Amino acid sequence: MTEMKQEATAPAMLWGIGVGPGPAGYLPLAALQALQQADLIYAPRARGAGLSVALQCLAGIDIGLERNPGRLREIEFNMDPDRSVLTEHYAQLAQEIAAELRAGRSVAYLTIGDSLTYSTYGYVLAALRDLLPQFPHHTFPGITSYAAAAAALDWSLGTGKERTLILPCPEDAAILRQEIESHDIVVLMKVGARLPWVLELLQQMGIAQHCAFARRIGLEGEVLASDVSTLDTSCAAAPSGYLATMLIRKNALEKRHQS
Repeated sequence: MTEMKQEATAPAMLWGIGVGPGPAGYLPLAALQALQQADLIYAPRARGAGLSVALQCLAGIDIGLERNPGRLREIEFNMDPDRSVLTEHYAQLAQEIAAELRAGRSVAYLTIGDSLTYSTYGYVLAALRDLLPQFPHHTFPGITSYAAAAAALDWSLGTGKERTLILPCPEDAAILRQEIESHDIVVLMKVGARLPWVLELLQQMGIAQHCAFARRIGLEGEVLASDVSTLDTSCAAAPSGYLATMLIRKNALEKRHQS
């Protein structure tokens, strides 16, 4: 008689791992070890994209997929503005991952940038906690898109007592203007198709030369501009998606090394 494999009595491990954004080396060593030993690797991919950006950020790093490609689970994401659609999607994904964990298979969940900064992983983690209270998991911190952009452009994210605001790009230019006027630095994420009017606003405020822009850092189609007043208009017209970050400085950086 063939013995059936019994379901594990306790869930296996979940690892949340931020990769990139950009160069493949942007990955903690401890996270690499988890990736190599995970039974399954879940990688998000935007709907319509041929390849997961998260996997592109791991190019050249041996995580064992060439020897065992069956470990990979690509998840197609459609960033639908309808919250009910997204809620259902995350609920279904959490149920799928929970089933793997209950069966004793450890899971590594990839996300771009930091694991818990505007990340899909945060939603998945919350949904899994509802399904599997107290399940074993570990979240590795990653590199945020704005930290990667600042490093690529030698752009200081804050000096002295400067006040910094991090926010997704609002839909209204008046709201963004108010935020800029009440902070020293604004990190603008999820710029997407709003880039043209954001650039126009910065020009109107006379601060474009103090602001920087980065898109697809370390990947094909990379754009890095330390002065957005010189940003090519064709860049503004190109689709930026969610891989674009604007670094806004209200006043010129103080040169404290000069008397």
